Amino acid sequence: MSDAGTRARIAEHWTASERGDIDTEHAIYAEDAILDYPQSGERFRGRAKIRAQRGGHPAERHFAISRISGSGDFWVSECVITYDGAATHSVSVMEFTGGFVTHETQYFADPFPASPDRAALAEPIPPA
Repeated sequence: MSDAGTRARIAEHWTASERGDIDTEHAIYAEDAILDYPQSGERFRGRAKIRAQRGGHPAERHFAISRISGSGDFWVSECVITYDGAATHSVSVMEFTGGFVTHETQYFADPFPASPDRAALAEPIPPA
């Protein structure tokens, strides 16, 4: 698959996540895909378990994609996921084999206040 095709499939995955289309959201995963959440130490093995753990999420979720980058079999998505109105920054690292995600690692980071000591050096990041 071309890089443009892979990028489009990843964008479709996130768009489906936003609209709650779980079939399209999970079509990108190989049957035996692995999803890792390093912060919680959890690993979900298999498309069915990945889908089940996301399907049971009690929060109202929204996804805003900041950037999708990569090539070949290695892709990274940066996004802001809002859970019940609280924003969390997320990085998704997807590894592809044969056109399907075989391993995804997701990292989550809550926002934190900027240090006043850096105010003269920094500028705000524009919204996504």
